[in-house]
Amino acid sequence: MHQTFLDGRGIFACRNCHTHFALRGSIESRQYTGQFGRAILFTDIVNVRAGDENKRQMTTGVHIVRDIACMRCNKYVGWTYVKAYEPEQKFKEGKFILERELIYDVTREYTRDPVHDWVG
Repeated sequence: MHQTFLDGRGIFACRNCHTHFALRGSIESRQYTGQFGRAILFTDIVNVRAGDENKRQMTTGVHIVRDIACMRCNKYVGWTYVKAYEPEQKFKEGKFILERELIYDVTREYTRDPVHDWVG
């Protein structure tokens, strides 16, 4: 599988192998919690593999989700929402959660901007 390299500021990558996943501009919300603490909801990500669909009870209701792993090192990094049963949760379908503990901002290492560097 071909690996995609992202360009610009605010590139989020795998903390384990540094494979690029997403750009800051694709963040929809930082108000999520995953298995390892804080998590971020993204509209678009690259370089991940999705596992099998699972029905999961979450704080916002029952969802069908697929765990996602880094395509390079195969480490778990979050999940994608396949289906939400509650009407007010439908906006999550097709979007991705990346666990904050398992990713980092690649460009933060090279430039310091205290206003924009916090990733959540």
